[in-house]
Amino acid sequence: MITATQQSDWFLHHLSQSAGDLPGRGVDWLDSLRSDARASIAQLPVLNRQQEAWRYTSIEPLLQQRFITAAADIGAFKGLDISRWRIAGLDADRLVFVNGRLLPWLSTVAGLPQGVTMGSLRTALSTDPGQLASWFDQHSGRSGNLFTALNSALINDGALIRIGKEVVLEKPLELIYLNPGREHSLLVQPRNLVILEQGSEATLVERFVGSEASTGFNNHLTEIQLSMGASLDHYRLQDESDSSFHLSSIFLSQDELSRYRGTHLSFGGSWARTDFQAVLKQPGAVCEINGLYTVGDQQLNDFHLRIHHAAPGCISRERFKGILHGKGRAVFDGHIIVDQDAQGSDAQLSNDNLMLTRSAEVDTKPQLEIYADDVKCSHGTTVGEIDPAQIYYLRSRGIDKERALSMLSLGFAAAIGNSIKSDPLREAAERRLTQKLDNQADIAGVEHNHA
Repeated sequence: MITATQQSDWFLHHLSQSAGDLPGRGVDWLDSLRSDARASIAQLPVLNRQQEAWRYTSIEPLLQQRFITAAADIGAFKGLDISRWRIAGLDADRLVFVNGRLLPWLSTVAGLPQGVTMGSLRTALSTDPGQLASWFDQHSGRSGNLFTALNSALINDGALIRIGKEVVLEKPLELIYLNPGREHSLLVQPRNLVILEQGSEATLVERFVGSEASTGFNNHLTEIQLSMGASLDHYRLQDESDSSFHLSSIFLSQDELSRYRGTHLSFGGSWARTDFQAVLKQPGAVCEINGLYTVGDQQLNDFHLRIHHAAPGCISRERFKGILHGKGRAVFDGHIIVDQDAQGSDAQLSNDNLMLTRSAEVDTKPQLEIYADDVKCSHGTTVGEIDPAQIYYLRSRGIDKERALSMLSLGFAAAIGNSIKSDPLREAAERRLTQKLDNQADIAGVEHNHA
């Protein structure tokens, strides 16, 4: 078991590696933010199973690793070919981050309409930090999370996206985070700030990818602020190597009549966790989140949702599905809070899990915390296996058992995939899921044959 001293040493080790090239040094509000984050790391309680947020998720595999901060020199990637990680047919304005740093020569943001900013957070902090002061760290600093504090203490680079008032973007915006797999296990900490002003609309695609041999820890943080009537379609695909560690912290703030539609797919990583916190802070806000995760041997995948209805007449929908095989473990913790003044709230939360093997494990805990009396709220969860009669039916049509398992698993996941409106992105996600399920079906088939 990791002791409090060992945990403290781990965080201090990674704090001490921060290079002297952090942007915005000397800017009062940014220096204060970083200093407060460093101080909080020493003050926050030790992470352990006694804390509800970490009850089912051990951080020992992560804290047993030592990572190094990615080098400041990005010139080493001048000849990097990323064609294998692009999605055919996806016409998007694109930023490419390698080991946490933006590579301008691989990014394409020409022709953005007036009123749209899409670029490097590092550059903005270095050249015009004043414009960020009123937006930055509005919600993430209140989370009391050690990993969020670590990201804040070492803010370096990430995406700055601002969509101006009443601007409607036809093309999606794509962010690719790539770990190409070099000789070191790297700590990378992208920090994104996404601002949609009144009445604006956009689609944001985020993809976390890497070579099969790549390792490291991606401690990623995104803040999203939706002004009155703004609308964001947000797609995230985490498909890093099975030896990597991944933690995404997402903080969403919604004003009146804004709409957020998110689809979050998590396939990769040895240890992967997503913390999603949303505050529906003004009347009429709508938040829809779909999620799909797959886990197999030597994999843990953890989704934590905290959806806070803080105003009347808001709607939230959370629908997550998991497919597990081998000795894979999954955790789902969905928490909906409805304030006393949030009358007329409408919230629905569901989590369904398909177990391809009996050695897989899932801990699922949907929760409702309601203080209002005029609400329409529900939650539910299921954990089950594939019906043998369905397998028999497909086999009677000449389909082998492994392929039948894969087909039925794809059908189980289809509702989540169908929430992706972009045809190229949806097709790419389905192909990748098919590859994962084919491998899972091979293992599941072996286990079923020996059952």
